[in-house]
Amino acid sequence: MAKREETTVILAYLAVCIIWGSTYLAIRIGVSDFPPFLFAGIRSLLAGSLVLSYAYFKGYKFPEDFIDLRRQVIVGLFLLLGGNGLVVWTEQWVCSGAAALLLAIVPLFTAILERFLSNSPRIGPQGWFGLLLGFSGVALLVLTGSDVKIIDLSGGILLLLAALSWSLGSVYSKTFKSSATMGANISIQILAGGVALTIVGLLLGEAGGIQLTAKGVGALAYLIVFGSILGYSSYIYILQRWPASKAGTYAYVNPVVGVILGALILDEPISPAVFIAGVIILGGVFLVQLSKTGMKSEQESSENSEP
Repeated sequence: MAKREETTVILAYLAVCIIWGSTYLAIRIGVSDFPPFLFAGIRSLLAGSLVLSYAYFKGYKFPEDFIDLRRQVIVGLFLLLGGNGLVVWTEQWVCSGAAALLLAIVPLFTAILERFLSNSPRIGPQGWFGLLLGFSGVALLVLTGSDVKIIDLSGGILLLLAALSWSLGSVYSKTFKSSATMGANISIQILAGGVALTIVGLLLGEAGGIQLTAKGVGALAYLIVFGSILGYSSYIYILQRWPASKAGTYAYVNPVVGVILGALILDEPISPAVFIAGVIILGGVFLVQLSKTGMKSEQESSENSEP
């Protein structure tokens, strides 16, 4: 059973790597016809309603008290309002490949935030160097990307905030044990994010900017089925079984998928400097993860050697 479960986790991880790499392209296409926050909000409302209906009819257990419900809402707000919402907003002018590259720093923020959790492995000197390297790659990406018009300073800052918000939600979700089943929690998180995104969109007056085109509706449908239901569910499933830092390594693959699809389908430019920045970012993430793995192994070895 354990081997079967691990296989399922790996398949879910691969799905997140590939599917979420393609969502940057779908978002970029969608916001060309839809206003950003309503686009993200409608996506999450429809996806959340579908998941909620499935969870209800399957008899899944929902949160037993308000505190548990509030925790799931907070996770949804961090991941979807702060994380996904800012990405969608930014992709109005930032190329999908550049957004995918910059969001690769999610594990870096996660590593920093996990230092505040008592049972999480600490990063060593190699990891701190990786953090410095990764954020240096971000700076290089923003500076060189502006020359080829794929990203600018404001877009870089907003995407950094999106990555931080996503990391906060991921780490926070590991600090408590829910009374509900995973499917019920996912539906609450997606709906909470959808409601918040829709409210923001309406307050910004986006309702008058909706255009129902085949391209926009197609992007929306793809994001609902694959990005939200399949991708998000897979990610939350992984978080229940792997450390947040390990689950966050999907960010190694997402940028590659995002950059390739953006270049092939939308003809987004890839300059040598942007390529180098991407390598530096991923190299920094790799060093951070490698450092944490080493620290964890040393800790386990020390514990096993105690009488």
